[in-house]
Amino acid sequence: VQLQAFRGGLVQAGGSLRLSCLAHGRTFSSYALAWFRQAPGKEREFVAAIRWSGTRYLVGSVEGRFTISRDNAKNTVYLQMNSLKPEDTAVYYCAADPGSSWPPRDYGVEYWGKGTQVTVSS
Repeated sequence: VQLQAFRGGLVQAGGSLRLSCLAHGRTFSSYALAWFRQAPGKEREFVAAIRWSGTRYLVGSVEGRFTISRDNAKNTVYLQMNSLKPEDTAVYYCAADPGSSWPPRDYGVEYWGKGTQVTVSS
């Protein structure tokens, strides 16, 4: 099983990026797919999650700016990030959680992607 994240990069403040994460190796119908991030010198934090049913949860600091979606047929989860701020700079990780908690906590995640760097310049 592998989670592979794409489309991080460098963007100016106020810009947009769309992250994608493709899950290989199994069907994730019973899993929530999520995004976490880790900024330099900080602990990894939850950003957003979506269940197979489409139920979503986003952390308050990104609500109204980020959108999470998933294509179940493609085993892919997306994170559309708009109005980016320098404080959004971090390595973003996609994750698959078997339902240990809602929203997912990092200790309950079963599968992690390797991470993709997002840098927002001021």
